[in-house]
Amino acid sequence: MSASISDRTVLTWSFLTSGAIIGFLLWLIYIKGASGQSSTATSVLPAVNAFLNGLSASFLIAGYVAIKKRRLNIHKTFMVAAFASSALFLIAYVIYHNAHGDTPFQGTGFIRPIYFFILISHILLTTLALPAILVTLFFALTSRFDAHKKIARITLPAWLYVSVTGVMIFFLLKMFS
Repeated sequence: MSASISDRTVLTWSFLTSGAIIGFLLWLIYIKGASGQSSTATSVLPAVNAFLNGLSASFLIAGYVAIKKRRLNIHKTFMVAAFASSALFLIAYVIYHNAHGDTPFQGTGFIRPIYFFILISHILLTTLALPAILVTLFFALTSRFDAHKKIARITLPAWLYVSVTGVMIFFLLKMFS
């Protein structure tokens, strides 16, 4: 089955899927606005999301260490766990932002440009990391390990950056709210 799917098709579907997800998130946060149904349950979601991002980063690092030691099954387990924790993050993120909308940054002074640099680089790299994650996962699942290895060299640092900066954004918003 994998031999019949071209790299171009995989890339196209990954970018289309990623574009739809990112477009939906932009609409949800910046256009739609909050539903006004915030509750105690949704108020804990930013902390849950930071935890899931941190968990994803930890799994990514553990997966990298495992592959360097040629422990393929352990690598696979950690990478599936990283993907699962990132998917759970996305679900919780959508639920929170549907109820709450955008969270404005209240910090002033020197921290404001630092926060926005982290936020903007996080958002921009997310738009590149998401399709790369999907392509990397596809190549692994279809046993195209040469292609998987090539793109994973780009995917890993991008995904790791997005996960770590997601945690940083949470803490900056908490400290300056």
